[in-house]
Amino acid sequence: DRNALLRIINLGLDVRAPLTNTQVDIIAAWRDRSSDDTAAAVARSEARRLASAIHQRTRELETNHAALSKHVDELAPGIQDIPGVGPFTAAIILTAYSHQGRVRSEAAFAALAGVSPIPASSGNTTRHRLNRHGDRQLNRALHIIARCRMITDPTTKSYVDRRTAEGKTRREIHRCLKRFIARSIYRSLATLTA
Repeated sequence: DRNALLRIINLGLDVRAPLTNTQVDIIAAWRDRSSDDTAAAVARSEARRLASAIHQRTRELETNHAALSKHVDELAPGIQDIPGVGPFTAAIILTAYSHQGRVRSEAAFAALAGVSPIPASSGNTTRHRLNRHGDRQLNRALHIIARCRMITDPTTKSYVDRRTAEGKTRREIHRCLKRFIARSIYRSLATLTA
């Protein structure tokens, strides 16, 4: 918790809510005060050290993010143009896909990702359930892409609304969406690496 130290010793910041980036910048710029008692001076120094460490880790993450994005573009140009696909999810997808010919079809890619539908019909009810098998990291990447699209993509939002009106549950809609995403990503990978 970034606020723990500041909650224990009052150093003049409102820490009822999580620290903002602006507050971290202010803490990193603090200087020693001669008026502070020993406990406050130590806490102030430690808070400044932690804020500087946050800045350093943030810069390292940004560098890592840029490098990963560059590597993904070299291996599969255009994959990050697919809505919801970022460098991390693209790297997971490329790792699972590996190379041309490893996965023979889009159905095999869906099975590898654990998003192929499994019949779960009973009596007059015809439905499918989530597949709990396959590469869980790839499944998680597709889950992140689906969640991102459900929040930001207007086409996906209208799809979710339409399927909800048809009486589908949120889980069933998510399963269908992940299967659709797996299909479109497989097709993109097959054309990019052909």
